[in-house]
Amino acid sequence: MSAEYEIRRFEPAAPGESGYPEATAWDNAVTFGFHEERRTDERVRESIAMSREDGAVFTGAYQTGQPAPHSLASEIPVATFGSRPSTLNIGFGRLLDAHLITGVTVRTSHRRRGLLRRMMTEDLALAQGKGIAIAALTASEASIYGRFGFGVATSEQSITVDTSAKFQLDHLPVGTVEVADPKVLLELAPQVFARLHGEQPGSIGRQEFYRQLAAGATSREGGPDSKVKVALHYAPDGTVDGYVSYRFGGWDKTPATMEIVDLVAATPAAYLELWQYLAAIDLVERITWNESPVDNPLTWALTDPRCVAASNPRDMLWLRILDVRQALETRHFAADGTVVLRVTDGLGLTAGTFSLEVRDGAARVTASAAAPDLELDIAALSSIYLGAVNPVSLAAANRVHEHTPGAAFLAARLFAVERPAHCLTHF
Repeated sequence: MSAEYEIRRFEPAAPGESGYPEATAWDNAVTFGFHEERRTDERVRESIAMSREDGAVFTGAYQTGQPAPHSLASEIPVATFGSRPSTLNIGFGRLLDAHLITGVTVRTSHRRRGLLRRMMTEDLALAQGKGIAIAALTASEASIYGRFGFGVATSEQSITVDTSAKFQLDHLPVGTVEVADPKVLLELAPQVFARLHGEQPGSIGRQEFYRQLAAGATSREGGPDSKVKVALHYAPDGTVDGYVSYRFGGWDKTPATMEIVDLVAATPAAYLELWQYLAAIDLVERITWNESPVDNPLTWALTDPRCVAASNPRDMLWLRILDVRQALETRHFAADGTVVLRVTDGLGLTAGTFSLEVRDGAARVTASAAAPDLELDIAALSSIYLGAVNPVSLAAANRVHEHTPGAAFLAARLFAVERPAHCLTHF
């Protein structure tokens, strides 16, 4: 990349601080890059305040020379890149520190200048230098991030649920569901999610936005959402172990539809009983949800599974291992066995040949001079890390090269987790 750009990395400042205009310019550039409407000053303040709460770091690429006459000023970045710390549930109740990447944009007129590559490689190297073993992102375009070593690790889908008379669950409730003031979720939502986060492989710790979204204090469109309603699930001991935020789609939709804003259930019973509640809402015959797991227990609990119509299955969480040894030795494995992995890495961060030896669920990872059983790039290893992507399928697609017959199947057994991986956190 030529000297016509300067990369600057900074923590967002609060209103009144000297760095606040820089933060607002960065936030506005992200809004432009994702084709959103121009935000009001109040919405920008809210966005930056949530970023500060999350511990975010902003990175921007700025023109060092004079911009073209009448074009955007040089203080507005031509490319943006954000990051924040979080945790990832890697199965069997284990949480691993994770480096989350978000807000990635490059202005159309400044593409193919190496801006994204420079920001990405520098950022990943910094995270690796801090001892972070894995990075994560959600991708608006699926073709961009594989070249940086990211692989799809979880998927999601949209569902439309027919809640007319044929909706019947084969489930006897063990708890109760009650309607609540949405404001209670400002306190309760993080508590309930923390329980789910500790149980659900693939879960990413949530940012401040979700607490306010669930409570209707903000919306994806910006500003409060007065349509949001909330129901809480109470376990037999009286604790709140699930909630659903939802909003009515309007009388112009046929059939009448309720839209789920956020659904978090820390137990299987809470999940099914919140659906029983939703299905019982008067005057409504359809529920929609855009963040459903692909392997959905609801479908299997219905006497008529065709009540659930799934659409738009898509990748959700992308992972990028930064330290193979740390990432693998932190995991608990479902089976015992030994497999030698030759890992390639286009960025040169993690390449090597590693012996993965698992005994009693614990891994010992060492550098190896032995011939590999499996050869794969870091993106493929990152995909199979949570057990949601089968290495046998990757071998069939020539994404994994099997040098020892049966090694891909052994890897599938090793990397399996206790329940299907799913991520409810977009970022």
